[in-house]
Amino acid sequence: MPAVRPKHAWESFSDARLLDMRLCDLNLDYRGSQVEGVVEQLYTELKKTGVRARPHVWLSDEWFTPDHVPGIAIPFYLAHPRLRELEQHQMLEVEGGTHDWCMRILRHEAGHALDNAHRLHRRAQYRELFGSFHAPYPDSYKPRPYTKRFVIHLDMWYAQAHPAEDFAETFAVWLNPNSRWEEQYASWPAIRKLTYVDQVMSEVGPLAPPVNNRRRPHPMRSLRHTLREHYERKKKFYCRDSPGFYDRDLRRIFAENGGGGEAGAFLESIRDEARMMISRWTGASQLTIDRTLADMVKRVRFLRLALCKPREQAKVDVMMMLAVQTMNFVNDGKHRVAL
Repeated sequence: MPAVRPKHAWESFSDARLLDMRLCDLNLDYRGSQVEGVVEQLYTELKKTGVRARPHVWLSDEWFTPDHVPGIAIPFYLAHPRLRELEQHQMLEVEGGTHDWCMRILRHEAGHALDNAHRLHRRAQYRELFGSFHAPYPDSYKPRPYTKRFVIHLDMWYAQAHPAEDFAETFAVWLNPNSRWEEQYASWPAIRKLTYVDQVMSEVGPLAPPVNNRRRPHPMRSLRHTLREHYERKKKFYCRDSPGFYDRDLRRIFAENGGGGEAGAFLESIRDEARMMISRWTGASQLTIDRTLADMVKRVRFLRLALCKPREQAKVDVMMMLAVQTMNFVNDGKHRVAL
């Protein structure tokens, strides 16, 4: 049988060559890709809860739902395996790359879209429970991990970022057919918000929404910057500045006269595992954690530190230090608002 020809010439490009392409030249369509399946699942879930509106979707450079638009922009890389691969290489993870993760984000964005479609944020009870939709969006936020006034859906206690995000997260928990929210949140103050969403959607869900435009801001055809420029901006957004206070902890784990091997090489050897584990524990971006590890490698080499204890013990100590540093970063109010 003859070999199957690729649909796009760029499918066989190296990363370096692909990065020089403009987004508008990728000629992507979500239909026929894995994105189509998750969108259909979203529509099925909305139908089962009695919601008539169906947020329209389009491909853009990131996840977002524009103000006054009852639709959802989905990042381009989810529409093709080669672009997922590039996203992994550039960002060390693929946001929404698994079915479950993608559905969690889609339900969240559907909350924004339904809020826009029915102008729910204009209601007095919405403002009472969630706050003002028009409050200024912060560049970052300081979450309170132990409060029960907010639902937990996306990582990093994202409901606490802004009133609009609080509503979208609450809607996502309500929409998820497996959330068992009435049981899970029965003793939480957040149950008032979930009950409100249940009540308001039973009221407006069966109705044709008053806002039903099909606008698609920032579609792929309008994005004339290259993939290289896209990732340069994206990395700058997610990466933290070097905090400059690692030295004391690093000297506690390693020693100037250690005989167990160079500390920098040791950190490099556990870098992938540590990055993934700390991201799983804290919900922070793998790229943020990887840059912190890279700073640590530079510092131990500058200080000429070496292993002075068994490797497994040193690994545990590094993991604990990195988790603490990451949570300090979050609790300092520097976790970026991204969605």
